[in-house]
Amino acid sequence: MSIFDNLKNNFTSPAPASQPSGGSYTFTFNALPESLAEMQALPEASLDTPYKTAALTVCALCAYAAAPEIGKEMLNFLKGPAPLSGYEISFLNDRFRDGKHVPFSYFAGAKPENNYTPSTPFKVTIFSNPYSFPQSDRATLHLNSGGADSPRQIKLRLKPSEGKWYLEEQMIMVGIRTPKAADPWA
Repeated sequence: MSIFDNLKNNFTSPAPASQPSGGSYTFTFNALPESLAEMQALPEASLDTPYKTAALTVCALCAYAAAPEIGKEMLNFLKGPAPLSGYEISFLNDRFRDGKHVPFSYFAGAKPENNYTPSTPFKVTIFSNPYSFPQSDRATLHLNSGGADSPRQIKLRLKPSEGKWYLEEQMIMVGIRTPKAADPWA
């Protein structure tokens, strides 16, 4: 039984979202990881670029929506030497109270009209802008949600002794348009 069974809608295959211009990387996942071990088995788990860490952050937040303890393990892996604080856990629990669909909105094809049901395989595009790398060990990357008009950010930090980029802060678990199924005006 999948940890995502109680979140699944009937996945459809709408046209993929257009990619933003500029430096961007699209990551494709045939299935979302359902455990820390599955995440660590993915090639992106090398965390050798901030883009890989950002893409896995979306996957970890999807897991958190389905099984908070598993999602927490994944996020702690991505945060490296600075695990989730009590404040961050409280913030996520608050955001997931009504917004289990939010992390799925960052995958191609997910939009309010289809209740944020992403296309499969799951594709997420992470992009940078001229201000994304203010220091050699810091990055602020961007991604688009099918339910928001402006890009959202993920901040990452390089641990030079390991050559790995770790999640420092995510700003993607914020409000998006209401899914059609929950919109009384739809």
